[in-house]
Amino acid sequence: MSAGFEDFTRAAQSLRRPDPQRAAPFTRFAVLGGGADARLLAALCLAEGAEVTLFSAYGSELDALRQGSGIALRGAGPVGSYHVDRDGPAVRLTAELDAAVTGAEAIFLTGPVHKQRTYAMVLAEHLSDGQVLVLAPGRSLGAVEAAWMLRIGGCTADVTLVEAQGLPYWIAAQGSVLTLSEAGPMTAATLPRGRAHVLEALAPVLPNLAAAESVLASGFADLSGAVELPALIMGGAGLAPAGVEIPMGGVPLAENTTFAALIGPDQRRVIEALAEERRNVAAAFGVRDLPGTDAWIATFAGAERGAGSRPVPGRADARGLIRDGVIASLAPLVSAASLAGAPVPVTQGLIRLAEAMLGADLAAAGRKLDAIGITAETVDSARRAFDALMTGAR
Repeated sequence: MSAGFEDFTRAAQSLRRPDPQRAAPFTRFAVLGGGADARLLAALCLAEGAEVTLFSAYGSELDALRQGSGIALRGAGPVGSYHVDRDGPAVRLTAELDAAVTGAEAIFLTGPVHKQRTYAMVLAEHLSDGQVLVLAPGRSLGAVEAAWMLRIGGCTADVTLVEAQGLPYWIAAQGSVLTLSEAGPMTAATLPRGRAHVLEALAPVLPNLAAAESVLASGFADLSGAVELPALIMGGAGLAPAGVEIPMGGVPLAENTTFAALIGPDQRRVIEALAEERRNVAAAFGVRDLPGTDAWIATFAGAERGAGSRPVPGRADARGLIRDGVIASLAPLVSAASLAGAPVPVTQGLIRLAEAMLGADLAAAGRKLDAIGITAETVDSARRAFDALMTGAR
């Protein structure tokens, strides 16, 4: 291990002091971000009777929430209207990070990867012993990256990180109204591992978490980019149609316009190849109990129609999903594959295609092992490094 990683491991060991095995639900939350995912989490916390503060550095996001009279949930879940900045139960809004996180038991880091990275860095000096940081979605090794960012920022507090691969609901956002459909189980793990009581305490707000043994297992269980990129990029006359076949001159019904309906037989073959590459790399790192491809697609694409269906994102949101899918799902796999000597040509090809489409060097911004403290030369030494990080072994 490098000296830098040894320092990181020693700091991580400070997170492993015995803590109370308290599974009572959390009652004080902070949500960092002002996007649809942040607004949903704030409303879910308030629905459970918890105190919740939403932080955004963007005045426009806070103003929009105030002018919209709060957050309205429709469809599945705890439907209703949730007030902001009013007397009585309400989401408290703030542009001051200290005001948001001080006293919070659990803190949600939301938004795209670059925002989660920023939050982890700036939070370092604001955290206290016992607090929990939740990344949802954490994608592949999000908790490890956040721990490294906290370390760089000088954090010494005894905190727990939670890497969850998704939220309880799919979201269709229109102004202040969020229309929800129920998502399936999402893999989650804690860093350090062995703190299952933290997931239990989050269960009222995130009831669909399925505990994994470690963030390494949770990271390899992330097929989000491998499902989302083929669905969002691959279309056109040369491909077999996805979803319900529409007769000439027909118009697709709204209920059939879903994310899962974007995945036809051609897209599925690409996803199967991507899934097989992920399984091979995971096996090299000792992770073998991964879902079948059907289950993986169902997790990240939702139902094809009706209850549990995932809406098709707009163009801007779709491009954001493609960007994050490369940076935080596909790039970490390529990094791990390089160390393991496992070929991943389909994954690499999809990254190149996404880069050409977006005109950006996404791989350079990708989540790589050596950039998050795992500076190993072999897969065996990387496995030992992960074990040291997650268990505190010297």
